[in-house]
Amino acid sequence: MKRIFFATTLIALAMACGKKNGTTETSSNDTTANEHASGIGAVEIDGSSTVYPITEAMAEEFRVESPNVKVTIGVSGTGGGFKKFSRGEIDITNASRPIKAGEDSACKANNVAYIELPVAFDGIAIVTHAENKWMNDITVAELKMIWEPSAQGKIMKWNQVRKTWPNEEIHLLGAGTQSGTFDYFTEAIVGKAKACRGDYTASEDDNVLVQGISTDKNALGFFGIDYYIANKDKLKLIPVNDDNDANGKGAISPTEETVKNGTYQPLSRPLFIYINKKSMEKEVVKNFATFYLANAPSLVSEAGYIALTPEIYKIVTARLDKGLVGSVFLGLKTSVGIKMEDVLKIE
Repeated sequence: MKRIFFATTLIALAMACGKKNGTTETSSNDTTANEHASGIGAVEIDGSSTVYPITEAMAEEFRVESPNVKVTIGVSGTGGGFKKFSRGEIDITNASRPIKAGEDSACKANNVAYIELPVAFDGIAIVTHAENKWMNDITVAELKMIWEPSAQGKIMKWNQVRKTWPNEEIHLLGAGTQSGTFDYFTEAIVGKAKACRGDYTASEDDNVLVQGISTDKNALGFFGIDYYIANKDKLKLIPVNDDNDANGKGAISPTEETVKNGTYQPLSRPLFIYINKKSMEKEVVKNFATFYLANAPSLVSEAGYIALTPEIYKIVTARLDKGLVGSVFLGLKTSVGIKMEDVLKIE
């Protein structure tokens, strides 16, 4: 199976204050209660914790030009964001995977037409405790052996996975089931989205995962590379070897270079925002969306993510300008193994 080979590096923004109550508000001047309630001067966003830092960076810069606009960003995971989005409760949802058929149907049931906008690339990092001396690489087959549903209650010690690894308990941590990262990871590694053993520590908050892995020498976890970069002093990044070893280079770490030369397989994906088309009737939402794409090439890179190519940004901007609704990904059997340029040209 061909796979997309995109990854990202990220200098993470501080998440603690933004997620204290599940949201963060970015505004230099408060709007009135009536303005906020009516949507005037307000943009409501929720969804992926992975995409959150990018959108937060956009909001911070946007307020410089539009100081009276309040941008509220929730972090309930990709799945949680789509639930709110499909009910028309928010203007924009952040997503670390494409929308699913069921979520699309929910939108249609509530007359929510949406515009799908890829905004950046990300890579899923495999990490262990910083003092782990025995794991220096891992294969896709070994990851599947560890994470597939049938592993629960059976694959419990590290030496069951590789004989040279210690006879110690496996402690797993990863994204929660509402997370797009969970969906993508399980599809890429196990072969089916959401197919996963249940006896692992799950959280929608990647900072919780960082804390757990960094304090347990027998731990293994996964999340966006940005959280590794922000915590590299207490985590160890594990290179991944695609079983086919098609690149002929063995185990590969997710870096900007391996994204560009297409050698980090298969834990890479595009990141999205979805905009309620009706919300685009509000000037503040329209202006924010336009600002987002116009500044993505520079702000995405400054945040540490890998920006889309100029060609892809051109296509994405055209989709926004034309107000094209629906998802070009719904007709695909999988979002793993596609070239986004080709998919986005489908209208």
